[in-house]
Amino acid sequence: MFKERYIPYYALFELTLKCNMRCLHCGSSAGNRRVKELSTEEWKGVIKELSDMECKLVTLLGGEPFIRRDWFEISKEIKDRGMDLTIISNGLLINERLVSKLRTLEPYTIAISLDGGTEKTHDYIRQVNGSFKQVMKALELLRSADINTSVITTLSKMNFKELPKIRELLVGRNIAWQIQIASIVGRFQKEQMLSKEEFYSAGLFIATSREKYSIDELPVTGAHCFGYHSRILPNVNITPWKGCPAGLFTVGIQSDGGVKGCLSLSDDFIEGNIRKISLHELWNNPNFASYNRNFKKHDLNGDCAKCRFGKSCRGGCLSVSTSVTGKPHADPYCFRIIEKSLFNM
Repeated sequence: MFKERYIPYYALFELTLKCNMRCLHCGSSAGNRRVKELSTEEWKGVIKELSDMECKLVTLLGGEPFIRRDWFEISKEIKDRGMDLTIISNGLLINERLVSKLRTLEPYTIAISLDGGTEKTHDYIRQVNGSFKQVMKALELLRSADINTSVITTLSKMNFKELPKIRELLVGRNIAWQIQIASIVGRFQKEQMLSKEEFYSAGLFIATSREKYSIDELPVTGAHCFGYHSRILPNVNITPWKGCPAGLFTVGIQSDGGVKGCLSLSDDFIEGNIRKISLHELWNNPNFASYNRNFKKHDLNGDCAKCRFGKSCRGGCLSVSTSVTGKPHADPYCFRIIEKSLFNM
């Protein structure tokens, strides 16, 4: 995988760890701010560096990014530097005034978390009464303002059976839908993790939904944790899976300046801090993201070590692999392996 030059086309900013929810599946255990979070000017410095490094898209998330009073100033800096902007929010703080400010930014998309097809389920997972109603209101405000809008659903045993109900809420509303699974990090408990059979059923649901509805009716896709190389379900992702992008063309920056190849990875994957060394130096260090940049087929673990797709797939989503199995490059939810078990293929 060695290349003389890697470009961080996609950056994720954990703008703050402070959050107005206490979601049961939160991998960051968000709630309180981190100690000494980056200032406005420090974030602007990061944005300038990324622009110089040819970054194309920045996603703001949290915690809850709209909690920071300078979210608009930071967002505007991203746009002024010529990069596209995405913001992922729980929707609680979205009102007409905020939507009016968002519209001036012309964001690539605003993504709202929706984790239940019913008020009872969503509010329970999010641990905030009334949050389901607020999400639906936020979606209506964003679409009325003609802002590109998407929904992210994080699957677990708590909401797996409500996928059809969530679909009913979204069909025909011109809202993109991304489905992902929770990893065993942060507040999420292992017993709530999907079984392999449930995971495969979710993949089947995505594939059949993509066949049933046009992209105008319901643009739905599985996140990076869904796939790969299925013999039966080729229609789950928008693009073919070519391995975890962490440290190859994506970079994640925590609100305290910690840098990882992807924010979904645990703190064991922090490569350094921008307060001590520039992002440019970190990114171009020969040892940065060595798990991907220096990957060899013999690094594969578990069933992945025997797979003919292992070299290109690299064992699926690194975050899911490490959090579930304790090892990198050992996808516990590979469609191909599950199909072999279920159907003796």
